[in-house]
Amino acid sequence: VFRISKSILNSVAKDQSNNDDDLNSLQVKLKERLSGKKFLLVLDDLWNENYNSWCTLSCPFGAGASGSKIVVTHRNQDVAATMRAVSGKTLKELSDDDCLRVLIQHSLGARYFNIPQSLKEVAEKIAKKCKGLPLAAKTLGGLLSGKDDLNDWEFVLNTNIWDLREDKCDILPTLRVSYHFLPPQLKRCFAYCSLFPKDYEFEEEEIILLWTAEGFLDQEYSGRKMEDLGREFVQELHSRSLFQLSSKDTSRFVMHDLINDLARWAAGEQYFRMEDTLAGENRQKFSQSLRHFSYIRGQYDGDTRLEFICDVQHLRTFLPMKLSDFGDNYLAWSALQMLLNHLPRLRVFSLRGYCNIFNLPNEIGNLKHLRCLNLSRTRIQILPESINSLYNLHTILLEDCWKLKKLCKDMGNLTKLRHLKNSNVHSLEEMPKGFGKLTSLLTLGRFVVGKDSGSGLRQLKSLAHLQGRLKISKLENVKDVGDASEAQLNNKVNLEALILEWSARSERCEFETQVLSMLKPHRDVQELTITGYSGTKFPIWLGDSSFSKLVQLKLEGCGKCTSLPSVGQLPFLKELLISGMDGVKIVGLEFYGNICSVPFPSLEALSFSDMTEWEEWIPCGAGTLPRRLLLLETLDITSCDQLLVTIQCLPALSELQIDGCKRVVFSSPHLVHAVNVREQAYFWRSETRLPQDIRSLNRLQISRCPQLLSLVTEEEHDQQQPELPCRLQFLELRNCEGLTRLPQALLTLSSLTEMRIYGCTSLVSFPEVALPSQLRT
Repeated sequence: VFRISKSILNSVAKDQSNNDDDLNSLQVKLKERLSGKKFLLVLDDLWNENYNSWCTLSCPFGAGASGSKIVVTHRNQDVAATMRAVSGKTLKELSDDDCLRVLIQHSLGARYFNIPQSLKEVAEKIAKKCKGLPLAAKTLGGLLSGKDDLNDWEFVLNTNIWDLREDKCDILPTLRVSYHFLPPQLKRCFAYCSLFPKDYEFEEEEIILLWTAEGFLDQEYSGRKMEDLGREFVQELHSRSLFQLSSKDTSRFVMHDLINDLARWAAGEQYFRMEDTLAGENRQKFSQSLRHFSYIRGQYDGDTRLEFICDVQHLRTFLPMKLSDFGDNYLAWSALQMLLNHLPRLRVFSLRGYCNIFNLPNEIGNLKHLRCLNLSRTRIQILPESINSLYNLHTILLEDCWKLKKLCKDMGNLTKLRHLKNSNVHSLEEMPKGFGKLTSLLTLGRFVVGKDSGSGLRQLKSLAHLQGRLKISKLENVKDVGDASEAQLNNKVNLEALILEWSARSERCEFETQVLSMLKPHRDVQELTITGYSGTKFPIWLGDSSFSKLVQLKLEGCGKCTSLPSVGQLPFLKELLISGMDGVKIVGLEFYGNICSVPFPSLEALSFSDMTEWEEWIPCGAGTLPRRLLLLETLDITSCDQLLVTIQCLPALSELQIDGCKRVVFSSPHLVHAVNVREQAYFWRSETRLPQDIRSLNRLQISRCPQLLSLVTEEEHDQQQPELPCRLQFLELRNCEGLTRLPQALLTLSSLTEMRIYGCTSLVSFPEVALPSQLRT
């Protein structure tokens, strides 16, 4: 605080030297200088998170005039929180073009088009190497200052930035500051990320499970759950800009290339990531201090590539990696046996993605210290019984093991198991007897109800800590309604998503109704899917307004139900998808909730599909259906052949898809006349301007509508007024055999960027003048 206060005072009072050694005297003088004056103060690269220090530093600033501003740059979001920032701006990486401009400015002092042609191509490659980091572009540009020899530029292109001398490159010391300020436990977690290849995208849960297996999240730090501590660590690294959200998938994280290099620097000799395929060349790089090893999976990995790692006696991590799961990878059986025989101290062992793994050697039981076993995306069929002796296991990953039929018979002995991720294991026949002994289990992707009473729903009773997403399948195997009640799903408070699946049709309609009645989840569940249900009606609890956190509901293939549940009473339901309900002919008032004055108050997306017998959609109260869905943004009605209904324009509607619905019509011809309606059943309006309540529509798809003749009324066809939604960005017309021409009104759609037309065999005319100016596709 003293140093910064003195620096600010010296900047404000350049005409007067300040040699005070007392903070109070400094701040009194600074307050006098700022009093009544409007100022802009920039504090660059601030790290201090101490609230009391900030309060002390900011005391003189209150004397300034109204409108004074303080701008702070930082690499840690906690700094902004400490300072109670009014607003924040997250700076993104520079584009490759901007990096190129910075590079050229600091190297040749010229604009890009003025540099020699021979340098342009290599300059562009160097700019891409910077990966959007201004500091890298500036530093590399400085190294090339005044140099126009192609060899100098190619040298920089092919040199690892971290190999450059520190007196010529300030990237290394700058980034080391970020690492220096990490707490000790976070330094270890960050160094572990050096095992990830550059550009590797990872989920929060993935890295947390690895940290946990390595013992980095032991409860000695706080006495909290390891998973909660791991989430806090991930968010801390993200807030410090060491992790950044993927631009492709915001549920994943990625590290900038230079941050990845920083992690490798921090990791030292305990970590090694092998990226080439010639293992022999790497033997000299290893010492007995190596503990964690990863490598890029090759198409065929055999003894020659991996035998050197067996010389490392205390290896804890064996982690094959790949940037994507596309393409097949194979691991030699002899190599697998070699690894199991020579690496007994492993804590993390992964075979993910090796498609020739159909079974495991019994030697897997030798890995007594193993905590995490990853067999995801292999073709394993049966887990060996020797796994039951791995008493330290806390994570088994079996995702996308579509050939897996059986788990270990005595899996219940693995009492430390916390995570069994087994989603998409479609061949799994049942859960083993004694599965309910896994009382520490937090994550379970899929529970399969077996035909044997010992593998039934009752085993879920003791799994009280389950969290996240759970799928219960083969519910047709339930023999006793009491089993469903004993599962006690309503007590599992941490379940966020529940999928209830019947895999085969049942004739025990009343029995299935009773089973579903007993499978009521906890009221805090957020997503619920019911598929293949053979009952004739839904239980009362399904529309209970006490499910105040339910945001997504899917009802799929419940073909024997004759009516829909009263889900209009769910206060925060945002997405409702209903499909394959062959028994429903009328969607009536019960759908909205008979006692509900404002049905579906939060609904944003509504989808009906494959409702082959659905004929009538009764309005809720006065007005044409569905007038009251004020927040609805997406409406999709597909393959509902018998439905006869008028679709009203909605104020928030932005995406509309009507496909294969022969009798659905629209109330506004400005949107479309009619979709597959019977002849002469057009709906006309006298207004010449587009109603305000459909101006927000930005996506329109019309498919398989042979009776559609025009997008606007005949008298308006040749006008250029905005009868169509003026915000329309996407228009698709598919198999509309009756459509003969497109209206001049298309010219008014200044936002239309994409238009697709398929199978409109009668179309002979486009607008006479031109197509919309912004149209790209």
